[in-house]
Amino acid sequence: MKRIPALAITAILLAVMPLCAHGGEIVISAVGDIMLAGKWTPVLRKDGYDHPFGGVAAALANGDINLANLESPIASGGREYTSKKFRFRAETEVARAVRKAGFNLVNLANNHSMDFGGGALAETMDNLEAAGIAWIGAGADLAEARKMALFTVKGKKVAFLGYSLTQPVEFFAAQQRPGTAPGFEHIFVPDIARARQVADYVIVSFHWGKEGRSMPLPFQRSIAHKAIDTGADVIIGHHPHVLQGIERYGKGIVFYSLGNFIFASKGTSTGQSAIIRLHLDDARREAEILPLDVLYRRVGFQPRLLSGKPAAEVIEQLNYLSKPLNTEIKSQNNSYVVSF
Repeated sequence: MKRIPALAITAILLAVMPLCAHGGEIVISAVGDIMLAGKWTPVLRKDGYDHPFGGVAAALANGDINLANLESPIASGGREYTSKKFRFRAETEVARAVRKAGFNLVNLANNHSMDFGGGALAETMDNLEAAGIAWIGAGADLAEARKMALFTVKGKKVAFLGYSLTQPVEFFAAQQRPGTAPGFEHIFVPDIARARQVADYVIVSFHWGKEGRSMPLPFQRSIAHKAIDTGADVIIGHHPHVLQGIERYGKGIVFYSLGNFIFASKGTSTGQSAIIRLHLDDARREAEILPLDVLYRRVGFQPRLLSGKPAAEVIEQLNYLSKPLNTEIKSQNNSYVVSF
């Protein structure tokens, strides 16, 4: 099967989605890690792969573009990389469920996309294309892994790029090797600069940081600032499995980690998450935060939108984490927002 280029599938997506009206606000939703594989497969198969998205599908329906970090290949084949402890491979039905839930873009730049090698990565991209999902951050070689996904929404162009800064380094793509796009400065700086030339908004996804750590490491802040200085508007981070703070910097905003989204979040530290809903137009740049409960013993694999006191507690924690970054989430018209 000849694979359609990522940008071509993006064009196909946009041809069939109601995104072409000029003027008006662009809404982009972003979430953390999706992992529907591993030892949990029998449970997921029993409930159906649509079930995990049941509590959030309505919220995602408001997004023109919905982005998630896909924390596993979606494949039946491939060669397992046995030199790391955790390896995941999701069944092919997952791609259709992710698309049905409203996601039209996923990040593949992470430490699991190559768990079953280049063959499974290629199969993953075929399955995503068949489901109508574009991707960023991985490819058959470094050039493909670095390509932006470019959407035209309501007369504006929105570019997405994805990078990984997690081990194993053997997963990084090279000139003649499949893999993920490494988040090195000499790679992301020219990529962002190119995207800035063609897009009205540039959104960059980084898989980075330390698992379980609630504060970003110094290198994360340095990279985020460099990316925004180069032309990025929004940085979306993941990998730590916990929420990290939000930082307004320059003319952009950084979400250092959105935590888990659909994942077996067993510990209380990983039980909080959020959907970030970006509202973008010529007069407004605002991020709305929708708190989530993702603790497995309470919600299973089905994240639950929070309201009232439980939602306020998540925002209180996020504000605590964001205070050292000189950023505050404000309550406004029954929602939680940060302008940037």
